[in-house]
Amino acid sequence: MPISLHNSLTRRTEPFVPLDPNRVTMYLCGPTVYNYVHIGNARGPVVFDVLAKLLRRHYPNVVYARNITDVDDKINAAALEQGVGIEAITGKFTDAYREDMARLGIAPPDVEPCATAHIGPIIAMIERLIADGHAYAAEGHVLFDVGSFPAYGRLSGRDTEELIAGARVEVAPYKKSPGDFVLWKPSTPELPGWDSPWGRGRPGWHIECSAMAEKHLGETIDIHAGGNDLLFPHHENEIAQSTCAHGGKTFARQWLHNGMLTFDGRKMSKSLGNVLQLHEMLKHHPAEALRLRLLSGHYRQPLDWSDAAIAQSVSTLDGWYRVLRDLADVPVDSAPLPVPEAIEAALCDDLNTPQALAELAVLADAARVQGTPEAKAALLGGGALLGLLQQDPEAWFKRVDGSAVDAARVEALIEQRQAARAARDFARADAIRAELATMGVAIEDGPQGTRWSVAKA
Repeated sequence: MPISLHNSLTRRTEPFVPLDPNRVTMYLCGPTVYNYVHIGNARGPVVFDVLAKLLRRHYPNVVYARNITDVDDKINAAALEQGVGIEAITGKFTDAYREDMARLGIAPPDVEPCATAHIGPIIAMIERLIADGHAYAAEGHVLFDVGSFPAYGRLSGRDTEELIAGARVEVAPYKKSPGDFVLWKPSTPELPGWDSPWGRGRPGWHIECSAMAEKHLGETIDIHAGGNDLLFPHHENEIAQSTCAHGGKTFARQWLHNGMLTFDGRKMSKSLGNVLQLHEMLKHHPAEALRLRLLSGHYRQPLDWSDAAIAQSVSTLDGWYRVLRDLADVPVDSAPLPVPEAIEAALCDDLNTPQALAELAVLADAARVQGTPEAKAALLGGGALLGLLQQDPEAWFKRVDGSAVDAARVEALIEQRQAARAARDFARADAIRAELATMGVAIEDGPQGTRWSVAKA
């Protein structure tokens, strides 16, 4: 079935038609690695991980790039404060980011370019922009001349003066126009820098993505994605510099932007003190529940985050995994799992994950009632496309969120309780159940025997 996606540039939902069906390209703006990312930074990677899975079902070759910005003023400030090189900062937080993404069930991108490994391509692109009259050097800086690109502002739908008025635009005497943005900036001795035709310096933020996308995906890419907070100025500037560097060629055929997270109805911000670090959240909540919550709203809309919402995600997964645990002895063919048509149809409709999750709930109910290999396979196959329900159900119920449970001790107590019940020593059996409860363990007697899980508050 055809895939349709909402294009931020045209403000329409359009059929997805790649430039080359044999090489579909997608680029997602990744993190600036100066600290742990917050939960909102995970929404794009989770959502577009599902899109990558969907694209791979439809096309033989998908090249998905997600970059790492590893040179930036915030990184420089952190390195200077700690008295270390920027590599110490970026190495630590790049590793943490990859680990956190993996725990959320996000597959690694096909390409993960870092800015510092692409200084040559960045300089080459800047040189082309200068040669073609779209950029100019001034006082060690190189700036893009916004006035040279008449289409500037089309992505955000506003004219240049409105954009400048609504943004934090640096006023500098070396600029021809206040809206001109930095492609290259000089570095003082204590800052990281690279030799260039304009002196020792470092790239501006926007040029990095254009150069890395060109290097790994080509001059025109099929999909460019990111949070809607990047729409201006970052993506607007990417369009301008890439289009001009490529002789007027289209930079990205479709632009996808995910909405931001709010916390109990308020925007997440450091000033409000409600920024939730993903690294910390993963210590206290099941990663799969966080993924489910991030998929629970349509990606283009804001998504409210709360403890109650996470608890609801955990409860939903408890129900679905309970079905799979009850069907543990029902065999499923090891061949690729089938993807139910209803789930694929929902995702082909501009990544309608709320509808896909509703269809997954229907499949769980059907598997509970029918108990057949086909029903179980459909539930697992639908979950796989969403990156859900791929754990061993027993592992899900015996997981520990932020505390420790001695599994061997639990199993030993359950054996003692079974022996006590067999001997009709029900007082002893009840005492063992109570002891398990104090350990935070719930037990359930059923046809399959006694099963246990970590009780959740």
